Amino acid sequence: MQSTRDILADLWGQAGGKPFSLEAVTLTGAEPTLPSSFRVAAAAQAGIAATGLAAAEIARLRGGPAQTVSVDMLHAAIECRSERYLTVDGKPPPPAWDAIAGVYNTGDGRFVRLHTNFPHHRDNICKLLDCVPERDAVQAALMRWLMRWKGEAFETAAYAGDCVVSLMRTRDEWLAHPQAKALRQLPVITIERIGEATPRAWPNGDQPLSGLRVLDLSRVIAGPVAGRALAAHGADVMLVTGPTLPSIPWLVIDTGRGKLSCSLDLKSDEGRASLRKLMTDADIMVQGYRPQALAALGFSPQDAALLNPGIVYVSLSAYGHVGPWAERRGFDSLVQTSTGFNHAEAQAAGVAGPKELPMQILDHATGYLMAFGAMMARARQAREGGSWHVQVSLAQTGQWLWDLGRLPNGLETADIAPDAVTPFIEESDSGFGRLRAVRHSAVLSRTPAHWSRPSVPLGHDAPEWPPRG
Repeated sequence: MQSTRDILADLWGQAGGKPFSLEAVTLTGAEPTLPSSFRVAAAAQAGIAATGLAAAEIARLRGGPAQTVSVDMLHAAIECRSERYLTVDGKPPPPAWDAIAGVYNTGDGRFVRLHTNFPHHRDNICKLLDCVPERDAVQAALMRWLMRWKGEAFETAAYAGDCVVSLMRTRDEWLAHPQAKALRQLPVITIERIGEATPRAWPNGDQPLSGLRVLDLSRVIAGPVAGRALAAHGADVMLVTGPTLPSIPWLVIDTGRGKLSCSLDLKSDEGRASLRKLMTDADIMVQGYRPQALAALGFSPQDAALLNPGIVYVSLSAYGHVGPWAERRGFDSLVQTSTGFNHAEAQAAGVAGPKELPMQILDHATGYLMAFGAMMARARQAREGGSWHVQVSLAQTGQWLWDLGRLPNGLETADIAPDAVTPFIEESDSGFGRLRAVRHSAVLSRTPAHWSRPSVPLGHDAPEWPPRG
């Protein structure tokens, strides 16, 4: 198996980084760190280290002194499930999942996973199954003799009914799927030039990303983690939500550190005009909606490049931007289920039914890869000019994680003890109360990462950029 340093070197090289920069990085800790047969901690450490190294490289390009970057594996693993450790005024997170979210049997002896944390997804499941939102009622409806749903048929019908469901597949079943075959041709991160523009000078500031403006149009974990990472290195990040968009409050608090937050109704002329104004003055845009959702409103990567030549546009999807599932909704837990992780982890543990990974590593690692890709593209823009499009997906990150190899005795590892987390916690005030939360694990010797703005409620700020510098 590759060492974590080799994994980092591959990521760095794929994104166009120069090999000599890797000499600045120190990686500490050893596997296994969490109970899993997959190299989840190595993925966490490599992804966060890539982000930290990109920030250090930008600081150097801006005229700053050389500096070192260090990432501890345990700290990185803890950060990649940071939502578990957040407290507000001493109170721990509420239950993370909706009452009917989770795993069910189907009539052909298969397993399906339902994601119902957004109310409309839960309501659509109950409409499809003609049942009340209770676990026993959902299971009974799936096994009702008149229908007796088969797993794949239910997955297909659920998608058509605007639900979010995945069938548990073996790895071989997933690799035989047309979507997996389409993704095999893609790297973990795609960075491509999509328009012409003159190179942009770096703004003034003490942090690697000081003066850079980042639009964050994302929800849940992966996209918001990317925005949080960019904010940690000094970017002005504006989270954009909508008045009718559901959210998961605890995640908003955890991933909102360092960000401004405005609310725009993109179905209205006024809301779209406000977003265009923000986009015109942005350096980076991060978006986590389905590939065509924003394009239909006039905010595709190509639209952004025409409106603001030189922008870096970062797109996140569940299953990739090519293939028959390019438009399919998905979350980390569902992609784990669809692509073979839950089945493989259960086999390694000797248990029946799906077994989840010990963190939502597809989400968190993808978030750091998004931030990494955004910074590497912005550095290329400063050298070469152009507008740039960075594309990542949970499924591509999953393929990358799978290719890192397996840990034969990984599941014998004890989970991280609470007292092991304490050294990596920091306290701060916020718009919600006093936070205790995981601090950033990429340690830069000259420009330490930190969040200069507190988490605030959604829509707290006007849709206006602060002055640069």
